[in-house]
Amino acid sequence: MAASIEHYQLPLPRLGGGTRLLIVVAPYYRQIADELIAGARKVAAEAGASVDLVEVPGALEVPTAIGLAAARGLYDGYVALGCVIRGETTHYDTVCNDSSRGITLLGLQGHCIGNGILTVENYRQAEVRADPDGQNKGGGAAAAALHLIALKRGWQAQSPRGDAGPPRDVIKLAGEIDGPRGA
Repeated sequence: MAASIEHYQLPLPRLGGGTRLLIVVAPYYRQIADELIAGARKVAAEAGASVDLVEVPGALEVPTAIGLAAARGLYDGYVALGCVIRGETTHYDTVCNDSSRGITLLGLQGHCIGNGILTVENYRQAEVRADPDGQNKGGGAAAAALHLIALKRGWQAQSPRGDAGPPRDVIKLAGEIDGPRGA
């Protein structure tokens, strides 16, 4: 069973002071949302990051709120929290897929986002995953955002490609790497 499998977790990155996270939560299931928030806040505090919190109506609005905040440039990273429990209709699939897709697209634009939107079959599964003293998926999402912030900062500190830096591996896909020799 998955419960007996031990999962490795990276140690929290060491970030300088001033790291700001925005938690965007859909509190449709209030008790679950509160547990996710508590877990995220706990991990952020361990890393020395400050946290702001906004609530949105549902999981579909989480990516939009993150996108709006990212456009302002006020935060280093984002923690997406909420819970979607399977119901009787295909709405579950739409909400799970589209909220995840929206968060992924924002991440591919360079925003540091930890996705802690639970997608579960029943309320009990959500309770287990949200528990800050248990699986702590809210804390895991905060840790993911913090790791991405550290990664982004590390890459920003490196020399741009045009600078004379260490040699890089070259992958030759087709033709000469020196450029065209003629038509």
